[in-house]
Amino acid sequence: MEKISVVNLVPIITLASLYFDDSLLPILPLDLIEEIFCRLPVKLLLQLRCVCKSWKSLISDPKFAKKHLSLSTTRHLYYLSYSDPLDKYIFTSYPLHPIFTNISVNFTRLEFPPHNYDGNYNPNTSDYYVVGCCNGILCLADDVEGFIILWNPFIEKIKELPPFQKQQNLYHGHMTYGFGFDYLTDNYKVVVLCYYIHDDNHVEKMEVKIHVLGTNIWKNIQEFPCDVLPIDKSGHFVGGAINWLVSKVSSSKRTIVSCNLRNESYQEILPPNYENQEVCYWHLGVLRDCLCLICGDDVWLMKEYGNKDSWTKLFTIPYIQDPRSSYGFTKVVNIFEDHQVLLEYIEDETSMRKSIVYDFKNNIFKFTEFESTPEVYVESLISPCF
Repeated sequence: MEKISVVNLVPIITLASLYFDDSLLPILPLDLIEEIFCRLPVKLLLQLRCVCKSWKSLISDPKFAKKHLSLSTTRHLYYLSYSDPLDKYIFTSYPLHPIFTNISVNFTRLEFPPHNYDGNYNPNTSDYYVVGCCNGILCLADDVEGFIILWNPFIEKIKELPPFQKQQNLYHGHMTYGFGFDYLTDNYKVVVLCYYIHDDNHVEKMEVKIHVLGTNIWKNIQEFPCDVLPIDKSGHFVGGAINWLVSKVSSSKRTIVSCNLRNESYQEILPPNYENQEVCYWHLGVLRDCLCLICGDDVWLMKEYGNKDSWTKLFTIPYIQDPRSSYGFTKVVNIFEDHQVLLEYIEDETSMRKSIVYDFKNNIFKFTEFESTPEVYVESLISPCF
């Protein structure tokens, strides 16, 4: 007997729904329908919510959203850009696949703020950027106005967090953020690190605040280690912790400091042994749910979180011979099964962040048509509005 795939079942279920009302549905047992729906993309599920009340109730259930996320294999590339004519940000999403020859088709564009948002947004002063993404929820921060927003663009749910208080009596306040999931409490947390520096580069204070989604407060936790300074604007969520690449104040050597979201404590994550670390560029990121570090032109992956011996050198990025400009690579966005790597680089002449595809098997570079550097995004039905 020929097996029927999930894809083939979808039109059958949809067609059946046109002929039967709620009093006769489900045609199939509800638990079987749930198993099928858990494996469908979010866009289709949003359409199926409109078929009948029982389906809408199932798809809107937070327990179903978690189950769908646990089985989801749908990933996208996305980026956030600003549109002057619209006075809005544009969220653009592409399917995650290794073909970049034509990105003008099969993409999704959504506006931020969405039409259902009535919170604080001033197009003349707001300056949002993406802190991170976790389980389909984007965390956006506005350094100018001090707002933090959680947004799931595919289901158009948005949550503005309460403002946090900064100390006014200290100079040169800097902020870096982190966003992740606490597996112990089954909840999301946003971390804000405020550090204050005197003119002589002396660190006066390293204040850390945490917001737990569903509450209306920020709480102070143990201060960040004062002998290091964060290098990145945002931390990276891996292993249940927010991880920052930092520079030691005394020696300028680099290391990684993590904030565990479960017990809200700090730990040093030792980087790979690398010579001449003080003279080369270091950039920390996430690749396939592991910490990924670019040291100069070498790409390293920590295969087991927290285990220094698990750092593995993946490949070395060769020099691009281009008389027009020089390139500094800052991030590995994704590695595809056909040996292609999507990389972020900074063009020296313009200081703009762009992306390029490197085929490390054939040692070939291909420039992309992306307007900005994309990130990998897992689509979900998870709502930030508790």
